[in-house]
Amino acid sequence: MQRERILVTGAGSGIGAGIAEELARQGHHLQLTDLSPEAVERLAAEIRERGGSAEAQVLDVTRDESVSACLASLSSPPTVLINNAGLQHVAPLEDFPMERFAYLIEVMLTGVARLTRAVLPSMRAANRGRIINIGSIHSLVASKFKSAYVAAKHGLLGFSKVIALETADCDITINTICPSYVRTPLVDKQIADQALRHGIPEDQVVREIMLKPMPKGVFISIEELAGIVGFLISPAARNITGQCIVVDGGWTAQ
Repeated sequence: MQRERILVTGAGSGIGAGIAEELARQGHHLQLTDLSPEAVERLAAEIRERGGSAEAQVLDVTRDESVSACLASLSSPPTVLINNAGLQHVAPLEDFPMERFAYLIEVMLTGVARLTRAVLPSMRAANRGRIINIGSIHSLVASKFKSAYVAAKHGLLGFSKVIALETADCDITINTICPSYVRTPLVDKQIADQALRHGIPEDQVVREIMLKPMPKGVFISIEELAGIVGFLISPAARNITGQCIVVDGGWTAQ
């Protein structure tokens, strides 16, 4: 197995932290980034205590200067980029503050482009790189009250296809993993928000809004997502690029 240097955005909690921990167990070096220095420093220390390899940097994907400073401070350029940073806001469009709408797009779409653009030169110089976007079932379908999130996640698919074509002249790939609900703090907050918006109990949100569309009826696990990342960065996936890897328990098969 080739030991990769894997930069993960939004690694302070949730999917980012979980994937990072799994990849560290596989022997890769993790470059953990987040808005919260405390969260990523703590995770990096935990990984090192378990015998893994990790470093931590503060990163705001909405700011060019933060991206430049972060990459300059890393021990070496990443060979794998996992664009995971994200957030949610649940509201009907009439009540959706436009500054909040713009910020979600800035983090989850423009920020992905900003960081991808920044790492491509070193990947081209090495003639190898793997870029993995953490999309969502909402890259493919819509839900009420999530206009900004759905727009950003849909946009990732088109962006990835373009970059796949632009990097086809070297051993760089870019793909988007699109899971349905993964039980994280972000999803827990969504449960509360959805319960409020729909006027139903939280357990009913889980049962009827989140899991009902999935024939398998269970949340996606971090281990599943980390396993897919492991495959996408392996030599077996060198010709998989510009693709959407859907992990939805059968949601979109219906």
